[in-house]
Order: sequence, then C-alpha cells, then structure tokens
Amino acid sequence: MKRKKISEIISSQLFGTEVLVKGWVRTKRGNKQINFVALNDGSTIHNLQIVIEVDKFEESDLKRVVTGASISIKGKLFESMGSGQNIELHASELLIIGECDVNEYPLQPKKHSLEFLREIAHLRFRTSTFSAIARIRHSMIYAVHHFFSSKGFVNIHTPIITSSDAEGAGEMFRVTTLDLEKLPRNEVGLVDYSKDFFGKSTNLTVSGQLEGELAAMALSDIYTFGPTFRAENSNTSRHLAEFWMIEPEMAFYELEDNMDLAEEFLKYLIKYALDNCNDDLQFLSKRLIEEESGKKVEERAMELMQKLNFVLINEFERLTYSEAIKILKNCKANKNGQFKYVIEGFGSDLQSEHERYLVEKHFKKPVILTDYPKSIKAFYMKQNDDGETVRAMDILFPQIGEIVGGSQREENYEKLIARMKEVNIPVNEMWWYLDTRRFGSVPHSGFGLGFERFMLFVTGMNNIRDVIPFPRTPLNANF
Repeated sequence: MKRKKISEIISSQLFGTEVLVKGWVRTKRGNKQINFVALNDGSTIHNLQIVIEVDKFEESDLKRVVTGASISIKGKLFESMGSGQNIELHASELLIIGECDVNEYPLQPKKHSLEFLREIAHLRFRTSTFSAIARIRHSMIYAVHHFFSSKGFVNIHTPIITSSDAEGAGEMFRVTTLDLEKLPRNEVGLVDYSKDFFGKSTNLTVSGQLEGELAAMALSDIYTFGPTFRAENSNTSRHLAEFWMIEPEMAFYELEDNMDLAEEFLKYLIKYALDNCNDDLQFLSKRLIEEESGKKVEERAMELMQKLNFVLINEFERLTYSEAIKILKNCKANKNGQFKYVIEGFGSDLQSEHERYLVEKHFKKPVILTDYPKSIKAFYMKQNDDGETVRAMDILFPQIGEIVGGSQREENYEKLIARMKEVNIPVNEMWWYLDTRRFGSVPHSGFGLGFERFMLFVTGMNNIRDVIPFPRTPLNANF
C-alpha cells in the first residue's frame, strides 16, 4: 500500500478507508486498554490521532512508540469524537521505523524557548512553530517565482563569488585559496592576490544587483533570487551574515514604474500567503497572541492576520524624504524626546522608530519614501536635478520599518563616473558596469527585498534567526 500524507488524509475526510501513514510521534497518552498517538509527518500543522488498542499489539513494540520515534501505521479512518480533530486512524498494523531514546531526546512535549531551539536547529523543524515557518517559506519562494514568471521576467543566476562591492560598504567575506600560514607578499609587503585562484582579491557577494543590471540591458525584465553575504559583526535580531535577496531589474522603468511593481509584488506575496498558508498563519497568530499576553495593550504587536490585511487593503502612501522629515521633525514624539534618535532636519538618517511612526501613527498605511539625500544612498542611484537628492525609494511596513529598498539607476555615463569618484569606487575595476552606460544605455530601475526580512513580517516572528533554517551569525556557523 502506498503511503498517504497526513495533509491529504485530513483534507479528504475519507471515513472507512484503509490507509498507510508514516511520521514522527509528537505525543502518546492512554491507559492499559487504549493508546492515543499524535503523529505528524511535516505536511501540515495538524497531527493525525492514531488510536491503538493495546491488546492487538506486542507490548515490546508499544513501549518503543515514544515521542520522537518514527513509525509506520496502517489502519482505517474514522470520524473522531474527541476534541481538536475530526478524523482519526484506528491502527491495524504498527511498524517502528526509527527508535528514539526518549531520555536523551531534547524535544519533549512541552514549551521550549526559541533560544533553546536555535541550539538544536537540526531538530527544531519537528516543532509546530518551525515546521509552519518552513512551509510558509517554501510557499513564498514559489510565489516569488510565479509572480515574476507570469510577468515575463527572466530569472538570472548572478555570481556568488565577486570582485566588486555593490554597496561600497566593505563588509565582505573574502574568498581565497592562499595558504594563510604562508601568504605571498608583493614588494611593499601587502598580500599578493595575483597568486590567488582568480588572480585578484575576491569576496562573497552582498548583492546580485550590478550583474542583474547587465542582463536587464538586453532582456528588459529580469530578477535574481539568491544568497548574499555580509561580514557585519552584529548580533541584533535583524542581522544575518548569510541571507537571501530578491532583486528585480527592469529596463525602461522609471521610479514610478518601480514603485508600482514593488507594491504589486508585496501585495501578491501577502495574498498568496493568506490564500495558501492559512492553517500555518493561524497557528503562528495564536502563538504571537500568547507571547504578547503579558504586555500592556499599547505595547502589543498587531495581530498577524490583521497586520497582513493592513498591507493588502491599503494603497501605499507615497511622499518624498523631505516631506517625511518635516512630518517627523514637527511631531510630538520628536519634540517631546520620545524618539531615541532626534530628527534634526534634512540629511537625518531615518531609523526604524521613525519609519514605524510614519506607517503606524501618522498615515496608518504602508509608506513609500522617495528622493533621499544622495549622501546617505548608494553610488548607482539616479541623481535629481537639485544636485542633493537621488531617485531612491524605500517601502515601509508596520512593526518592521523598511522592507524594500530600490531606485532608478543612474544611466548617464559622466554622472555615474563623477559619483563613483566622490565615494571612492574604483572606476577602472568597474569598466564592465560602466560599459552598459556607453553602449545603448536606457533608463532603468530595480529594488531589493530581503527574503528573511519579509519572512519576519509574514510569520510574525521577532528574530531573523528563526525564519531561516540554519542562521549564520557572528561566532555561529553550526549545522
């Protein structure tokens, strides 16, 4: 008999049908006559209740049915009279696939802290919380590819190993095959990277954008979805050393087109989650409510489903950075010292508290800010005629602040070179990037969505280490 997944069994409601299921024991309870086993195979947040009549099985086998063990069960499906489920399987055959030492197994049927579960990331998939996150993550990956494919975008695999720094921040992981104990040196005593594998200094990429722009100059609409790396020594709940970025680049798009696409994209993902991940989202919503129950009402996070619908039903408010600064500078929170970072005026770098104020307090809807000072933005952004601002855009969401960053790119060759020199980007090494401005340049735009940042939003989790299977952070590269 072919195995059926628990998700299929629960949705089918085929009472009286004989089925074969396999999974891992979540809990076991009962008495001398009957045992009840909660079985889960990862296909759904819901467990399947297995009813085992004790006298039909060997006592030695039943003793091995413990939390964490993997088992195979054949039996008939019946309508359940118990609370919490409407279908159950009455076992006729039982096979222990993989035994579990219940005394050593760390996932006992009780509540575990997220900090503890990070220490056993190889097992945390078996918890309801992390299996739900994994399924939602998969659905969002699928939705990303479906959205762009349906619009005729071409997916481009940009390099993971690169010799350029897209952001100019310098916080990159070096890639080398040199013997660190016997580093070759040049005549002035510096490491001689001409002896390295690629003949030059190389790093893990922080972005696929620059290479994405090259493809957009021939294919019009492209997107990348790949791993990126940043060697920032930060242990905050929002930073990872390895994370995934979604970066579309579109030829013939100006800033307004870019904003339209980004808003449509975010709403598509959220609607897809609501339509296809309802059980997992409802579970995570209940979990969040329980976590927040000890806080004052005014300090509690917005309920998860409400937060997702908040983005879905509202048109995003669009305003310039300068307009936002005026609002923030004159608001009571700034004047009364409630902001940790006081807004002085034009040139202030907006923090999460400012972004959230605009979204949650002032406009009560998602916000897109445009036209930032060029001094706080990347070299490749298109310069406005005022000489002070660039055609940048940031999308701000409730409770998380910035979720998307993007811009119209500077297509003018002379302006781009001048800006690169201003911020000390090596012009000679970026000849390939500049060539796209020499040979048939066109207005073009793009944006980046940090996938884990989006997963934080859509799952309601508070720590970015909990929305990626195996987080990479300072002093942590386990599993």
